[in-house]
Amino acid sequence: MKKKFQLKNRHKVLISMIKENKFRLFLATCCMITVAGTQALAAYLIEPALDDIFVNKDTVMLTWIPLAILIVFFLRGLGMYGQSYFMSYVGEGIIRQLRDMLYKRITDLPLSFFYQEKTGVLMSRLTNDVNIIKNMVSNAVTGAMHDFFKILFLTVTIFYLIWKLALIAFFILPIAFYPIVVFGKRVRRVSTGWQEAMAELNSFLHETFAGNKIVKAFGMETYEKERFYSKSRNLFRLEMKSVVAKALSSPVMEIFGGLGIAFVIWFGGTQVIDGHLTVGKFIAFLAAVLMLYEPVKQLSKLNNVLQEGLAATDRVFDIIERESDIREIENPREIETRPHQVTLKDVYFRYEDEMVLKNINIDVQPGEVLALAGMSGGGKSSLVNLIPRFYDVARGAILIDGIDIRELSLSSLRKQIAIVTQEPILFNESIRNNIAYGNPDASDAEVEAAAKAAYAYDFIMDFPRQFDTNIGELGSRLSGGEKQRICIARALFKNAPILILDEATSSLDAESEMLVQKALENLMKGRTTFVIAHRLSTIGYADRIVVIVGGRIVEQGRHDELLTAKGEYYKLYQMQHKNGQ
Repeated sequence: MKKKFQLKNRHKVLISMIKENKFRLFLATCCMITVAGTQALAAYLIEPALDDIFVNKDTVMLTWIPLAILIVFFLRGLGMYGQSYFMSYVGEGIIRQLRDMLYKRITDLPLSFFYQEKTGVLMSRLTNDVNIIKNMVSNAVTGAMHDFFKILFLTVTIFYLIWKLALIAFFILPIAFYPIVVFGKRVRRVSTGWQEAMAELNSFLHETFAGNKIVKAFGMETYEKERFYSKSRNLFRLEMKSVVAKALSSPVMEIFGGLGIAFVIWFGGTQVIDGHLTVGKFIAFLAAVLMLYEPVKQLSKLNNVLQEGLAATDRVFDIIERESDIREIENPREIETRPHQVTLKDVYFRYEDEMVLKNINIDVQPGEVLALAGMSGGGKSSLVNLIPRFYDVARGAILIDGIDIRELSLSSLRKQIAIVTQEPILFNESIRNNIAYGNPDASDAEVEAAAKAAYAYDFIMDFPRQFDTNIGELGSRLSGGEKQRICIARALFKNAPILILDEATSSLDAESEMLVQKALENLMKGRTTFVIAHRLSTIGYADRIVVIVGGRIVEQGRHDELLTAKGEYYKLYQMQHKNGQ
């Protein structure tokens, strides 16, 4: 048994957006009625034009009929402009709403979502898929309404002119609709595949353009070209399948339509020859039938656009309707910005199917510097990512001043935390905006003070535009050390009481590391700090070092105490010492 098509919630949302524009839709409908009515009237005027002017040679009608035709076509032109303007306005407005909803939802989704999805695919949803929906709303909806009124008025006209012949013409219509249904389903199926392939191509382009330096360094240009050609061929194959499905519907309708029109001409011609019909009436009827056939045929193309739009709607709403793993309780608490105690109590954390952290118990006092050490993949980054709720614990709890962070609002919790990561994350804006990120009303004095404390002020002042210097995409105009110091200045400016340093100096040379380390010392003063460091020599200053192996805490203490104990920390230290670190 075939399933009946049911309106999903996403389709209802789209319909509600269309209904919000009911006044403009009303004006567009009036314009469409004007266009359809004038077309039917133009067909009807053929009868008096032929019979009264050319057959009966009526000079009065010679004046009035051309004037009537001018008025009809003037109104038709106004109607066409109005329907195009109002429906485009509605379509563009709906797409703006959808794009805003989609970006808002993507931005609100947790960090795990961004690790699962490709950047290029998400970009494709915001650009390509949304534009396909716009095409559906602007063209398919407009066209369907426009063609409906055309069919209605022309049907009335042909039944008014010769009702018996009209019945014969309408017998053909149900047959003509058959290809619309059959080929429409195929178009939607192929369109979904095409949109997915386009998203994959966008993702590939984003990766290879961003990593072009590595591509060239490893001499992989030929390899990447072949990968692109493969994806391009797949896109071409799907595009041609769509073309075949779209192209077949019109010829099939042409054949059925041709049969109907041929029969109308044969039957009507015999009626004219026998004297039962005037030439003018029959020609007017034939013109109206030909005009009627055009919107019916057009419905096939509109159905193709509709099916593509519905496929794109599914892809867009798959994101909009996605539930976040990180949820706030109904009435979350706010927390005051002050020095905090952070406690991890019996914490377990699962990433996908693997338990990455097991039975973690740590109590960090206000202003204490806690360093996390261990081999890569041990769970250090996972642990610090739990504190701002980028992920949620599988079991146990994380407490700030004795309050479970799941009871706090996300905005209040994250206001307490500043982060400096291994990879400096900067935006293609001015240095001022990057330092004052999150507070556009910041004063120049506050921004400069943060830059000085981060040892960034001197190199900033060397730029011609100083704090107004645009740093390029991902800070491409700055060196590694400069980028990291801007990130530290941003964290200083935020002035949050909890600080997370995730291998903030591991990718720097010795000179840059020395300056960044000084900046970090300024940043850590008076803050509850979690430090992840690859080089153990850089965490000797920590109040306490916790060693994590295989997701468990195996030992903790000060640097000299752990070296004396000759456990896991000692092994790591000796390993790095031998390697010259």
